Amino acid sequence: MSETPKAPQWREDFPVDWAEDRYVERRDFVKFLVLISGAFVAGQAWIVAQNWLRRRRGAAELRRIATFDSLAVGATLVFDYPRQHDACVLVRLSETEFVAYSQKCTHLSCAVIPRPEQGVIVCPCHDGLFDLKTGRQLAGPPPRPLPRVILEIRGREIYAAGIETRAS
Repeated sequence: MSETPKAPQWREDFPVDWAEDRYVERRDFVKFLVLISGAFVAGQAWIVAQNWLRRRRGAAELRRIATFDSLAVGATLVFDYPRQHDACVLVRLSETEFVAYSQKCTHLSCAVIPRPEQGVIVCPCHDGLFDLKTGRQLAGPPPRPLPRVILEIRGREIYAAGIETRAS
C-alpha cells in the first residue's frame, strides 16, 4: 500500500494560500504610502523645529577659556563650548594670535588633533587634514571646514564669544 506523503511541519505551522498571498489590495497599498509619507513629513518638521529653536536661542554666551600666561606658543587647550560636551580646541599660534575650532571632524565627528608644528589639524579616523589658521579642509573626506570659535581678547584673558559655521 502506498501512503500519501505528509506535508512538511512548516506548512502546518504557516498555512498560507500562496495564490491569494500575491495580491495586495489597492486600499492597503495607499494606506501604507500615506503612513510612510506622513512619517517623512513629521521627521522633516522635527528637523525644521529644532533648527528654529536653535536660532531663536540667539548667540552663545561669552565664556572665559584661558589667559595668555596659561598657554605657551604652540600649546593647545581643550574646552567645552557652547554647551557641556561640545568639545573645542584652542591653539596659540604666536605671542598674540590664537585660533579655536570645534573638535569634531565635519566628516564623521571624530575628535581632531591639532599639530601646530606642522600647521594642520588632523582627523585620525580617515586621514582628514584641516589648515590650522583657517580651519579649511586640505585633504581627506571632510566635506566642510571646521566650525570656528569666535574669540575675544580682553586684557590678557581669552573668551569664547560664539561659533562661526562656514559652508566652504
